[in-house]
Amino acid sequence: MLHLILFIATFFTTVFAGALQAGVNILTEPGKFYEGLPFALTLMSILLAHELSHYIASRKHNIQATLPYFIPAPTLIGTFGAFIKMKSPVTTRKALLDIGISGPLAGFVISFIVSVMGLSLSKVVPVQETKEALSLGDSLLFSTLSQLILDYRPGVQDVLLHPVAFAGWIGFFVTSLNLLPIGQLDGGHVAYALFGERHSYLSKILIPILLLLGVFLWEGWAFWAIVLLILGLKHPPIYHSEIPLDGTRRFLGWLGFFIFIITFIPQPFKIS
Repeated sequence: MLHLILFIATFFTTVFAGALQAGVNILTEPGKFYEGLPFALTLMSILLAHELSHYIASRKHNIQATLPYFIPAPTLIGTFGAFIKMKSPVTTRKALLDIGISGPLAGFVISFIVSVMGLSLSKVVPVQETKEALSLGDSLLFSTLSQLILDYRPGVQDVLLHPVAFAGWIGFFVTSLNLLPIGQLDGGHVAYALFGERHSYLSKILIPILLLLGVFLWEGWAFWAIVLLILGLKHPPIYHSEIPLDGTRRFLGWLGFFIFIITFIPQPFKIS
């Protein structure tokens, strides 16, 4: 029951956030709630695909897991995301990699599709028209898609994202956050499945890098690094770690790191 309540609450907070982005306050203009639907439905679809993929992969390997818990929030996007809880241990590298990579892959595919759709609905304007606005940084992938679809000139022109495209941008951003090969993030699961205990070296290298990015580019990286330090950089051991991964799963693991690289945004938000 709690899952359903949180899902409905998050749907309403994302609708509210989407409407605000369109210049509508649905508390004073409830009849215009539909203005927030394109953003809310798109973002919820991305998050749901991500978490349900984790859930399905867990059940496939006979690992007990909860349905997704969505987190409503009074933020720019209306949510802090979603998560599932695994109630039984993961016993093999194969299971760990499947569970770790399934969510980011599903979220990435949906984000890619909606980004293409949303960018085709977005507008190109002279950069002077957006100089006072909060601007979004670009990942390699989103920047490439923007230029291919809109054929705009960076530095001279800017893109006013359609709500569906903005949700796709968030989807890529969330995917890259989850694929950081640190601790027990999805990327941490993938790294542990691939490298075993050597996974901890990646965590120890990346935390200082995030702190530096937090100092020079975006403060949120420093906050994220501190949160990850509090949660812990170690990964619980796997009972049958001696069983190696097959070639397909090694490919999927490295594909996950490639997706991380092309979706990572060094400076996600900036005041221009």
